[in-house]
Amino acid sequence: MEDLPEPLLAEIVKRITKTSDLNSLSLVSKQLCTVEAEHRDAIRVGCGLDPSTEAMVSLFSRFLNLAKVEINYSGWKPSNGDQLNNQGLRVLSSHCPFLSDLALSFCSYIGDSGLGYLADCKKLRSLRLDHASAVTSTGIFRVAVGCWYLSVLHLVDCTAVDTREWLEYLGRYGSLGELVVKDCDGISQYDLLKFGPGWSNLQKFEFEINGNY
Repeated sequence: MEDLPEPLLAEIVKRITKTSDLNSLSLVSKQLCTVEAEHRDAIRVGCGLDPSTEAMVSLFSRFLNLAKVEINYSGWKPSNGDQLNNQGLRVLSSHCPFLSDLALSFCSYIGDSGLGYLADCKKLRSLRLDHASAVTSTGIFRVAVGCWYLSVLHLVDCTAVDTREWLEYLGRYGSLGELVVKDCDGISQYDLLKFGPGWSNLQKFEFEINGNY
């Protein structure tokens, strides 16, 4: 395969959708490894991720065209090692200029300062936070102000988030088409009135508290 032109190799890579197959393909040759890295636009990592700054820089420097990143620490135990923290999000935001979709699940060490770095991701359109216990309304507001094209926001079991300014800001100046709020103790159905004119643009809305809609 070393003799194949790069455009043809790129076309082969595009037709492979399973991450495990892409990982195997990248081991075949150095050229395929390079082509695969250049064309991969999505990555999912979790407990096996080395969260050190050096490792994060190495990871995201390899995949320069990532648009979708999912970081999931479901089932994490202290014996699994450290989790990604706010500095990890700084590396992510500075090395992924095309990032448009980010999902963070069970990331206990990511807080408002980490979300502040995401404000530099001007192409970010979708943010999904699940069990982000250290995130407050301050972090959400920073994303709302900095990410002009944000159209999807999911907050699930983000117990430290209340409404404050972010919901009113997104309703007045944002372009949300999808809003999901589940089991966020600081947000009641009455608080949602602050979304104001934003309701006219919303295409999908889910609100749930302790399993009740």
